[in-house]
Amino acid sequence: MENLAAKIEAILFLRTKPMTFKAIARILSVKSEQVQESVETLMKLRNVDASGIHILSTVDGVALVTNPIFGEELKTQTKDEMKSELTRPQLETLTIIAYRGPITKAEVEHIRGVNCSLIIRNLLMRGLIDERDDDIKLLPVFSLTTDMLRHLGIHKADELPDFEDLHKHSKIDQMLHSLDG
Repeated sequence: MENLAAKIEAILFLRTKPMTFKAIARILSVKSEQVQESVETLMKLRNVDASGIHILSTVDGVALVTNPIFGEELKTQTKDEMKSELTRPQLETLTIIAYRGPITKAEVEHIRGVNCSLIIRNLLMRGLIDERDDDIKLLPVFSLTTDMLRHLGIHKADELPDFEDLHKHSKIDQMLHSLDG
């Protein structure tokens, strides 16, 4: 059971939003009850003052969060991070999501050729992109937020310059098609 708890913790670490017990159970091919028991074990282990990471569990789902006692320190850090300009990798990732969204993290990483987990998490925290579950791709997909569209002065992503050419660019389509099989 400890191995299951460690797997759940790893999955939660990668996610930027809460997950349902059912979704975690499906990923790990176990029963929801087993996930709930392991989450309770994780909560006993992590939800102590000596831990920087806590497990937040609600009726809707479970998430990995920071320890609330470090709120002030983290608020200063995130405020500084949110004020800073976007880096070149962040701008590249944001552009890919703008022109190719809704798009999965794996597809973004395939186009960029590098891991984008931290960049995507930062763009989510800044409110520049949204994450939602996709019934067709069966993975979370990312797209621009309405606030980002408003900031750009457009109503829809297809109003971006050269959108038609880049949204369905044949070489990128071929590259992404190689991910499917």
